[in-house]
Amino acid sequence: MSSPTTVATHEESHDPNLKHHFENADQQKDSATIGMWTFLLTEIMFFGGLFLAYFVYRQWYPDAFIDASNKTDVLIGAFNTTVLICSSLTMALAVHFAAKGNKNLLVIFLICTLLLGGAFLGVKTIEYHDKWVHHEIPGEHFECEGCRDAGHAQLFFSLYFGMTGLHASHMIIGFGILLVLIWQAYKGKYTAKRYTPIEMFGLYWHFVDIVWIFLFPLLYLIDRNGKSLF
Repeated sequence: MSSPTTVATHEESHDPNLKHHFENADQQKDSATIGMWTFLLTEIMFFGGLFLAYFVYRQWYPDAFIDASNKTDVLIGAFNTTVLICSSLTMALAVHFAAKGNKNLLVIFLICTLLLGGAFLGVKTIEYHDKWVHHEIPGEHFECEGCRDAGHAQLFFSLYFGMTGLHASHMIIGFGILLVLIWQAYKGKYTAKRYTPIEMFGLYWHFVDIVWIFLFPLLYLIDRNGKSLF
C-alpha cells in the first residue's frame, strides 16, 4: 500500500507545471523566489549607482539642479505617483485572488494593473513631449530658460531622462509580461496551488513602483525653493 508521501510525489511528477529538474512544487517555488530576489538585488545596485551620481552632482552644482528641478511638473509627478500606488494595490489583490483560486477576479485585477501602468506611460510620454517642445532634452539644442548655470542644468536633465527612462523601460517590460499573464490566467493556467508566476511578477511590479517613490521626491520635490538638500 502506497504511503501519502509516495502518492503526493507521484501526483507532482505528472504536474505539467513542474519542471523535470525539481523534486516537487515547493522546491520549484523556492527556486523562483530566490531567483527573483537575486534579480531585484542586481536592480537595486543598478539604480543605486544612478541615485549616487544624482546626490553627488546635486551637491557639486546646487544652483543648476535647483533651477532645473523647478522645470519639472509636480502635478504630473504626483499624478503618476498616485497611479503607481494604485497599481501596486491592484497587483497585490491579483496575487491575493490567485492564491484563493479566483480566476475571474485575478484577471480583473491584472487588467486593472495593466491599465494603470498604461496610464503612467501615457502621462510620461506627454511629459517627455513637453520637454522636447521646450528644448530641455540634453544635446546640441538644449535650452534652460532662467537657469543660472545652463551647462550643469543639462546634467540634471541627463540624469532625469536616464533615471525616468530606465524606470519607464521596466514599466514597458512589465506591460508585456502582464499581457501574457492575463492571457494565461484567462485560459485557467493558474490555480490556488500553482500561481508562482503571478507572485513573482508581483515582486517585480512592487519594486518598480518603489523605485518611482524615490524618483518622485528627488526629481520633482527636493530643493525647489533653494534650501539645502541636507
